[in-house]
Amino acid sequence: QVQLVESGGGLVQPGGSLRLSCAASGNVFRFNSMAWYRQAPGKQRELVATITSGGTSNYADSVKGRFTISRDNAKNTVTLQMNSLKPADTAVYYCNAEILRFSFSIMWESFWGRGTQVTVSS
Repeated sequence: QVQLVESGGGLVQPGGSLRLSCAASGNVFRFNSMAWYRQAPGKQRELVATITSGGTSNYADSVKGRFTISRDNAKNTVTLQMNSLKPADTAVYYCNAEILRFSFSIMWESFWGRGTQVTVSS
């Protein structure tokens, strides 16, 4: 089985920074795209940032210029550096990855972490 575990969430004041990490374990042969999503109370889950296996990144308009997604393929990790945080960034942040579990696998499977809470408040 594959597990994605997020870490790095917490309480931060407006204007502050946090760095989220997501580590994968289990049967992982290869990663495709990796991404961060977030879900605020009473709202739908939304895409925050994605990064392809080649390192191309894309961001939601609301976080462009403030958040940076990166990945370490050797360590099977993806990180989200969040700067200039705003109260509107308060949400549970989820890691997502498309994974080939075995060398003989023919389909990418999507896996989710359990989420980490980010609260931006004074």
